[in-house]
Amino acid sequence: MRARSAVDETALSSHELFQLRLADAQAFGKASEGLAASRPDLSAKSGLTIVQRAIGWTIVIAFSWFLFTATNITLTVAEISVGVLFATIIGLRLFAAIRAARQIPVRKPARVQDNQLPTMTLLIPLLREGLDVVKELVAAIGRLDYPVSKMDVKILVEADDVATINAVLAANPPPWFEIIPVPPGEPRTKPKALNYGLAKARGSIIAVFDAEDRPDPDQPRAAMAAFQAGGSRLAVVQAPLLIHNGKAGWLAQQFEVEYAIHFRVWLPFLAWLKLPLALGGTSNYFRKQALLEAGGWDAWNVTEDADIGLRLARRGHAAQTITPPTYEEAPAKLGSWMKQRTRWMKGHLQTWLVLMRKPFKVVREIGLIRFLGLQLTFGVSLIASVLHLPLFAWIALCVFQLHSFEWWHAALCMIGYAGVVFAALAAKASYARFSTLLTLPLYWPLQSLAMLFAFVEMKFKPHYWAKTHHGAKTPPSLSAPQAEQPRVDNVIQLELAL
Repeated sequence: MRARSAVDETALSSHELFQLRLADAQAFGKASEGLAASRPDLSAKSGLTIVQRAIGWTIVIAFSWFLFTATNITLTVAEISVGVLFATIIGLRLFAAIRAARQIPVRKPARVQDNQLPTMTLLIPLLREGLDVVKELVAAIGRLDYPVSKMDVKILVEADDVATINAVLAANPPPWFEIIPVPPGEPRTKPKALNYGLAKARGSIIAVFDAEDRPDPDQPRAAMAAFQAGGSRLAVVQAPLLIHNGKAGWLAQQFEVEYAIHFRVWLPFLAWLKLPLALGGTSNYFRKQALLEAGGWDAWNVTEDADIGLRLARRGHAAQTITPPTYEEAPAKLGSWMKQRTRWMKGHLQTWLVLMRKPFKVVREIGLIRFLGLQLTFGVSLIASVLHLPLFAWIALCVFQLHSFEWWHAALCMIGYAGVVFAALAAKASYARFSTLLTLPLYWPLQSLAMLFAFVEMKFKPHYWAKTHHGAKTPPSLSAPQAEQPRVDNVIQLELAL
């Protein structure tokens, strides 16, 4: 296990020591402000532009005026508009489910030989993690079917997070793990830590994992096979994320179904259509050069995964999905779920607003068809998140005959619900049981509550990163042949003051 130590620095000359500390300071500055300083139009740091604020208030005022002066017409137009949007996205998702159900299992790609594998850097940011979680993580990384000599594992910890540092040291990772203390400073976000690690990465491929991740051992070689087949335009490969703690309760079961649909049905469908992918937050494999040219991650965006996926697409790069999954933990309690989902909703809002600062430029970069497809798949999902709870309340009123319920309302609701059930079955979701699928509509309104909290946070703490706590029971170990790894028994003292 490698780590910067005070003993190492005593062997350096004063000039070498200055250069080392200067490089650390520059790396930290770039990690925090790199994209925001070089391309502020692509960073979420500055928030809404003056034009966006003006357009937003104009829409609100105009809608309110029409609602007051022409109530019936305004409500009818709004109702039809929402119906058309929902019908379009329901049709797309139903088509995606049909494609997934009919798809012939893809033959496993030929194994990429060791001499053809590039050096791969694994960036693993940790924050307030316990010893058990770190031990499971180290064991999972050790099971990856990839030559140790070509793995550059970097555990990124906040320099003042002493508990996590002690947990990592106590877990006693192999010597090819490197602990990198990230200097404390704003913003306290995962993308800032990733940027700091990126500056020290040796690999030409960058993989990102979270503390609770348990990747399939075959996943890295599958990603490399995808890069070889995809050519130089392929900049990122996304592995599916699956939930291992579905037995933890109803909320975890709904989360598991949601993830299975998203990563086994929806994202592969978007990749097949060659539309930009709003990536998942982990198990991504990037070409380092493409990542650097795009400016790295936006340290001020709390869903850096979605942002970098769209930003790579704007630069003409492609994205692809693979099948070997990563198992991770779903929040099983409502409070934890709401905090995580609020951050996701806030980050997706940030990403969409950044995208829409210069929409005509985006059209020139990715083309009109892909731009419209992105609005349907990403933009409409934000609208849907806002409307789930109001629609749920409206349907309840209609059921109790307090409001009219037309035939096309019923048809749209039934087809939409049936499409999600079919997608869950096509995704082979582990908890796609009768009771889980029957209560799916009760899960969707929670999105609206999370979106409401996201709007509040966008106003008062836009860059706040709500920590998701881990520690649920992990899945059985995934087996893979591996060489005996040397262990380090001595304690390494980290110099935290960089």
